[in-house]
Amino acid sequence: MEYENQYMLTKRPKYDCLLFYLDDTLYPLSSGLARECGKNIKDYMVEKLGIEKDKIVELSNLLYKNYGTTMAGLRAVGYDFDYDEYHSYVHGRLPYDNLKPDPQLRSLLMTLPLRKIIFTNADKIHATTALSKLGLEDCFEGIICFETLNPTHKNTVSDDEDDIEFLGSSAATDDGSGKSSPETFAPNNQNVTPGFRGRVKIIF
Repeated sequence: MEYENQYMLTKRPKYDCLLFYLDDTLYPLSSGLARECGKNIKDYMVEKLGIEKDKIVELSNLLYKNYGTTMAGLRAVGYDFDYDEYHSYVHGRLPYDNLKPDPQLRSLLMTLPLRKIIFTNADKIHATTALSKLGLEDCFEGIICFETLNPTHKNTVSDDEDDIEFLGSSAATDDGSGKSSPETFAPNNQNVTPGFRGRVKIIF
């Protein structure tokens, strides 16, 4: 029995799930979404925030480098704007029709025996739209996106890296269309990265 238990321990998977970054990873750079997204961000800064056009490139690069995303940087340095309006302007006008179903990628994902989670810095609408266009909407159990990392009604922030709900969440849900829809997971820790350490394989 002792040896049997040791055998079972050695057979345990190294990772609990796989985390896939969505943008320019599951779809090609040639789709043009990244280019249009960058253009939309710059246009938003000029049209909505009143930033001088000749300062946009330098400022956006500086904010991206120091804060991870231009949007986070803009808020950090004092610009006030509505998140939903930002996402609608930046992502809502992307050329999603450039994305085509990828049967080969779908087949590969479906053969992977581990739980699969999708990650994007954008909002859930962007993630679900892109996955639908790619024909991959039922390949993932959940989505980690802007809303899940920035809950609007959060009263407390946990410092415990184990306090992340998506690691124990249920499988993808059926929306009645015959295909499963990925669940949106809500981590209890805004800095979600530490919770992945040792348990999640990040796929880029």
